[in-house]
Amino acid sequence: EVQLQAYGGGLVQAGGSLRLSCAASGFIFDDYTIGWFRQAPGKEREGVSYISSNNDGSTYYADSVKGRFTISSDNVKDTVYLQMNSLKPEDTAVYYCAAVYDPRSKIPTGVRGYNYWGQGTLVTVSS
Repeated sequence: EVQLQAYGGGLVQAGGSLRLSCAASGFIFDDYTIGWFRQAPGKEREGVSYISSNNDGSTYYADSVKGRFTISSDNVKDTVYLQMNSLKPEDTAVYYCAAVYDPRSKIPTGVRGYNYWGQGTLVTVSS
């Protein structure tokens, strides 16, 4: 059974940092692309960052987080991280990690490209 568990959210002041973790189990980690998404109150869920499968190392960032967020993976621990620096109040949202079988590392973008989802973790950035 594919399982994803996101954790690491919390309350932080603007300009601060948080690191989110997404622990994966139940599938061959190297064959899946992992994405981080977020959903703010009253808004649609949006893609934040993705990291490709097969140890390819390719990454993708939404324009709103480029230069501030860094995605990485630990293929021994089957965990993907999202380091978030210089946080802004507009980063406040529930953050989700998701996975899709992607052995050719096509890195789908967008909510519809992912079929396995973890529970969310709340990030609140105060001004």
